[in-house]
Amino acid sequence: MRERWQKYTEEAETYLLAVILDGLPGRKADIIRTLLAGLSHVFAGIVKLRRLLYSLRILRDSTLGVQVIAVGNLTVGGTGKTPVVEKFARALQDAGRKVAILSRGYRSRPKPVSERLLDKLLLREDTTPPRIVSDGHSLLLDSETAGDEPYMLASNLRDVVVLVDKDRVKAGRYAVEHFGCDTLLLDDGFQYWRLAGRRTDVVLIDCQQPFGNEYLLPRGTLREPPSHLARASVIFLTKSDGRTAALRERIHQLNPRADVIECLHHPLYFEDVFTGERHGLDLLRGRKVASLTGIAQPESFESKLADLGAEIVLARRFADHHRFTQQEVLDAVNRGKKRRADMLLTTQKDAVRFPKLDRRDLPVYFMRVEIKILAGAEGFDEAVRRICFR
Repeated sequence: MRERWQKYTEEAETYLLAVILDGLPGRKADIIRTLLAGLSHVFAGIVKLRRLLYSLRILRDSTLGVQVIAVGNLTVGGTGKTPVVEKFARALQDAGRKVAILSRGYRSRPKPVSERLLDKLLLREDTTPPRIVSDGHSLLLDSETAGDEPYMLASNLRDVVVLVDKDRVKAGRYAVEHFGCDTLLLDDGFQYWRLAGRRTDVVLIDCQQPFGNEYLLPRGTLREPPSHLARASVIFLTKSDGRTAALRERIHQLNPRADVIECLHHPLYFEDVFTGERHGLDLLRGRKVASLTGIAQPESFESKLADLGAEIVLARRFADHHRFTQQEVLDAVNRGKKRRADMLLTTQKDAVRFPKLDRRDLPVYFMRVEIKILAGAEGFDEAVRRICFR
């Protein structure tokens, strides 16, 4: 039942993205775009009203007496946010801060529906502690319970506390009281206004699709109008190819104060998904490979494989956050073998969702990446200093 529901929702998501972003032709698609454009105006009104209510203190935010760094996007998905969160966490931890990463755990396993309904009917406050993905020493949850990004962050940052809860004020308070944290990193937190205080807003902009198609949800991928970029203290231009003059000019018009940092996702090594064995980047040179992904922009991953010298003979793409079945992975392995692939490659984010395989006729590797700053490194260092010594 769960797999059928996942298949249905992913097919609907794929179709809508084709209608919204790819300009799918046809009368039906035109009607859908018209309806979505009307809903975008409603969504824009809700965003502006909510922001106004916080400004007027009708909706109240909370302060916990610690540093708060909110890392997020103006658009939905695909900007490469997780490695930026990891880079901030490492830099702050190295500078002596006690860091906790707070995530809402997108597509993590929720409480049972009956419990959630009962809480709402009885107006009960949710006193359930946040899920502890990592206590700063050990990885305590799997990716299905924690969510892809929190599990991945906890795997890469074993000395950083990682908590999952929709209520990040509650999670932040827990981090302060139980782990002595003095710095809270909000993963996907630019639109989370309930946690305020000594706050630094970091916004990521994908150089390949800076503002999507310029429409707000659901007609486009914008969560907020581009003008709201004015709230940002630091702006990361991700997936940069160095040709960013026009984008930088527009950003300067929207926010002349923010530090602008250009970066790209730099491959580090390849790791066997099941054994942990690591290989250098020359593993791909002159080799035929199969690619299997469930991320927002698989083209970026596939182009990196080609840049490293691989010939991609098979590229299987699923919807973002797709939870792979054993059969789906085996199908990719078998199809790759038929095309004489030497290995199956995926992203680290996808690898945490791979099931155990009964047999492996091809080695399966994920590509480990990190953020490499191309321009504006002094802006990043200054942001870390401001946070540490504020």
